[in-house]
Amino acid sequence: MAEIKALFWDVGGVLLSNAWDHTQREQAIEKFKLERVEFAERHELVASSFERGKITLDDYLDRTVFYRVRPFTRDEFKNYMYSLSLPDEGALAFAKGLTDSGKYRMGTINNESRELNSYRIEKFGLRAIFRVFISSCFVGLRKPEEAIYRLALDITQQAPESCCFIDDRALNLEVAKRLGMHTIKMDGVEQLRGELQKLDVT
Repeated sequence: MAEIKALFWDVGGVLLSNAWDHTQREQAIEKFKLERVEFAERHELVASSFERGKITLDDYLDRTVFYRVRPFTRDEFKNYMYSLSLPDEGALAFAKGLTDSGKYRMGTINNESRELNSYRIEKFGLRAIFRVFISSCFVGLRKPEEAIYRLALDITQQAPESCCFIDDRALNLEVAKRLGMHTIKMDGVEQLRGELQKLDVT
């Protein structure tokens, strides 16, 4: 087995809560009394552009929320969106320990809109853990598109068999595995630690 030299991580569902996934959107619908079906339809029409960095957060909100007069402000809605991001302290500490070991090139492969991604990088100190961010909003590609994994390999100049990708969703892992990367489905820090130990990652 090839020595593992690079670890790629999803962010939402692995190191942090998801930023603006189904659960978070449902919470916002309830809090702000949005029209569920109409919001969902509008979200689906712009979600890809939003996560690929083709439209801004303000553009997204114009099309999904503020296309009509609301009894709340744009800043109130944005601040609520940001507040939904929460850390998994154990996972973050574990990842930071691997970074501090100096043995692995650490990067993310994650789907996220630009403003939420930048907020989370800053808020949770992710620059101290990762050297490279292969984020959908920065590269214009999304998981599970094969091209985003190939880009991560090209940018880091790593062979796929020397890399391990950690995610909480099976489909995202299947594509990486097909390219030759080792993969681990995240199901808690201790489970992750054990799976990495099998790859001699400590």
